[in-house]
Amino acid sequence: MFSLELSSLKKTEELGISLGKIVESGDVITLHGPLGSGKTTLTQAIGQGLGVDPRIYITSPTFSLLHEYQGRIPLYHMDLYRLADEDEIESIGLQEYFFGNGVTVIEWPERLGSLMPAERLDLVLVISGEASRTAYLTEHGDLWQKKVAEIISMV
Repeated sequence: MFSLELSSLKKTEELGISLGKIVESGDVITLHGPLGSGKTTLTQAIGQGLGVDPRIYITSPTFSLLHEYQGRIPLYHMDLYRLADEDEIESIGLQEYFFGNGVTVIEWPERLGSLMPAERLDLVLVISGEASRTAYLTEHGDLWQKKVAEIISMV
């Protein structure tokens, strides 16, 4: 596990942009943290790094569950907050996106249960001040070990 001090919104954006530049099709990033910790802000920056049209505003898909944005590869942004458990997720087929042509960013991933992909980056955002956060990155899989080392060097 690695930790990064994100002393400002700009630092959070730098982390997201760095992630967006190195992710590949089939990558999964899970975002953990309380309401207001910056999960959607980080996803917006990942979209910037992916080259999503800056005129398109990336919003939390709390009510629609999934938003898709086109960049150099698609960004699948999921918010599982309103779902009860893995059975509900499986019944609507959201796990099919994990193996798609884009990167999947998942807010409230604990709802996945046994559907949690083995290869993924877990990113926990902890509020440490009004505009500051501490990010904890835990890589699952060999490819993520290389990517996290690259991210750390970029931020």
